[in-house]
Amino acid sequence: MDPIDRSIIDALRLDSRAPYGTIGDQVGLSGSAVKRRIDRLVAAGVIRSFTITVDPGVDGLGTEAYVELFCRGNVTPDALRRILGGVPEVVSAVTVTGEADALAHLRSRDMASLERALEQVRAAATVDHTRSAIVLSRLVERDGR
Repeated sequence: MDPIDRSIIDALRLDSRAPYGTIGDQVGLSGSAVKRRIDRLVAAGVIRSFTITVDPGVDGLGTEAYVELFCRGNVTPDALRRILGGVPEVVSAVTVTGEADALAHLRSRDMASLERALEQVRAAATVDHTRSAIVLSRLVERDGR
């Protein structure tokens, strides 16, 4: 990847439906040259998919929280993946450094369904306890960067 490829990817992040000519104007290439580069980036697996992002509130998932998981003993990432993968409200999860073993991002319809999801996570034998932070407002959000 060169700086032009990176600029094309940045343009696609802002608007994945932007015409090749528009992107070309931004990066100093013709539309057909942009198309060739995008095709090459897709073939190489650099660009994995083109998608849309829907406002979670429209989907009825306006309640969200970040949950730290503290586990008993040594828990593998695969074990955490199994625990969290079985909870539909978990939209992403990562292992982290520090006191917590993992951090999960949950979205739900309301506080009651969020509480049920937390109970499901806490019911796992290896989870000692959790610490939650409910999201009040989103300040900055960048996808895939």
